[in-house]
Amino acid sequence: MKISFENPDKVNGLLTLTVEEADYKENVEKTLKNYRKKANIPGFRPGMAPMGMIKRQFEPTVKVDEINKLLGEELYKYVKDNNIQMLGEPLPSDKQVPVDLEKEAPYTFVFDIAVAPEFKVELTDKDKIDFYTITVDDELIDKQVDMFASRAGHYDKVEEYQEKDMLKGDIRELDENGSTKEGGITVEGAVLMPDYIKVEDQKKLFEGAKLGDIITFNPKKAYPESDVEVSSLLKMKKEEVADLTSDFSFQITEISRYTKAEVNQELFDQVFGKDAVKDEKEFREKIAEGLKKQLDVDSDYKFFLDVRKYLEDKVGALTYPDALLKRIMLNNNKDKGEEYVEKNYEASVKELTWHLIKEQLVSANGIKIEDNDIKETAKEAARAQFAQYGMNNIPEEYIENYATDMLKKKEYTDSFIDRSIDRKLTEALKKVVKLDEKTATLDEFNKMMEA
Repeated sequence: MKISFENPDKVNGLLTLTVEEADYKENVEKTLKNYRKKANIPGFRPGMAPMGMIKRQFEPTVKVDEINKLLGEELYKYVKDNNIQMLGEPLPSDKQVPVDLEKEAPYTFVFDIAVAPEFKVELTDKDKIDFYTITVDDELIDKQVDMFASRAGHYDKVEEYQEKDMLKGDIRELDENGSTKEGGITVEGAVLMPDYIKVEDQKKLFEGAKLGDIITFNPKKAYPESDVEVSSLLKMKKEEVADLTSDFSFQITEISRYTKAEVNQELFDQVFGKDAVKDEKEFREKIAEGLKKQLDVDSDYKFFLDVRKYLEDKVGALTYPDALLKRIMLNNNKDKGEEYVEKNYEASVKELTWHLIKEQLVSANGIKIEDNDIKETAKEAARAQFAQYGMNNIPEEYIENYATDMLKKKEYTDSFIDRSIDRKLTEALKKVVKLDEKTATLDEFNKMMEA
């Protein structure tokens, strides 16, 4: 097989492959012999059909399959052997002359190949990049203590309604005279939190209400923009409440008030495990320690984003084979059309540029990912997920099992591999560049991240 590659502008490649009969003949004959062994043709015992009959029936299809297989293998081998940094998949070129495979070889196939632009990027100790340490102050610890106390709290039954209380009661639809409507809507044991009512005059109807009181209100006026909330309260379908205008009575059968847990040994044990901390001082120190670990991850993430921005600015605009990349993008998103490609092309190229930059950084810093790195990343994600719900004393065995389950799903595995690369690359780059170390409160840090 003859292969030639043209790349005059460095980014639009043209790969030409000329296939001779000798390139595919042996494989075609081998495949046909296997077909003959397995062929079940009337009038002949298995494996005894004439080869001429097998050829007439199967050779054209086998020949096409073998040539396509050969083209794929040789094309990718050439790209790899010649260190061509191909972007996306090769596409048949518009310079391709129709090939008639019924005629004798040779056959010529031409492919367009998008080639990554040539550039070099590196970081040294002369590059200065911000690194923010988030301050774990008393205010932040107070918020965390309050969160733990809130999550460990409980409901108490009370006699009189106050803001944020939860009411339970019986709802009945009223007629135009304010009496219970015969055959009207009735819901027993309905749950209502007046604090979430959207309209003030409807919310005020519940102020100072006591156990046993009957409140008259209008659900549609209380939630004017949400038929979902009305349908949920009245146990009806959303469509059924669209034209509802009736007032309803709500007889209070229960008032529940949420009380935060006390900051005592019981809470300490619940959050960090039996006797892990002995007093509030240790409790706050343990919280500060956990917050620091979480916030260190955020600091690293911002540093990584800042590295990206710094290097994107340093590299500047790169020249891409735009027309060809758009064809490749369209080929990968046939169901979305050209409008989708045009709308998303710029963002796609931005991500591609960062991908090429990161590839160089990974190579320059010798970043290699092992199975254990991916497992540790999965465990970190598991801990973060549990921490969102205030669960900080999860046994390592559960973390291990949860991470293992996540790694069985490809959508998780791919993201964990990327995250593992980012983690190791971040640690490496922090040792390479000069860190301009700064401190920030969590609020200040969040504002920077929002910006």
